[in-house]
Amino acid sequence: MPRSAAAAPPPTAYQRALRRLARRDHSVADLRRALVDRGHPEEEVEATLERLRRERYLDDRGFAERFARSRLAHAAIGRSRIRQGLRQRGVEREDSEAGIAAALTEVDEGKVLERLARRYWRHHVRVEPERRLPRLWAFLLRRGFAPGLVRERLSALWPRRADAVSGLEPLEAGDDPS
Repeated sequence: MPRSAAAAPPPTAYQRALRRLARRDHSVADLRRALVDRGHPEEEVEATLERLRRERYLDDRGFAERFARSRLAHAAIGRSRIRQGLRQRGVEREDSEAGIAAALTEVDEGKVLERLARRYWRHHVRVEPERRLPRLWAFLLRRGFAPGLVRERLSALWPRRADAVSGLEPLEAGDDPS
């Protein structure tokens, strides 16, 4: 009669957390939620999170910096959308702001905005400039860039249209950009 293998014990919260962290970065709140959802008791989850912090596998400030750098450089979104994403992941405001500030020392938000604006302008060439500029303005605000930065960079990119840019104001909720 063949010998059956003994059933492996279920993974501990610590083992699950390490596996998740090996795949991708997590905030403390994300990891807590995932472990609780997997049925681990609160006490075990909290002990695991504390151990991971001590071992420096888990750090919300570092997570915020890596998240912000990635979103700025690769997703081309601005500070307000990055803040929103960090808030959704349960990162505290202080850690979010420190992470964003650190990321901005490496990635120039203005250059990201300019690159995005140029690409938008090229892809919407069939729309006349008088209609394209307000749409570009609204697009950049939705991407999370500050109105002052948008105004400054669009005026620098298209100096002939600087008067039109200065006439644009942030959209109110429900306004149609077209």
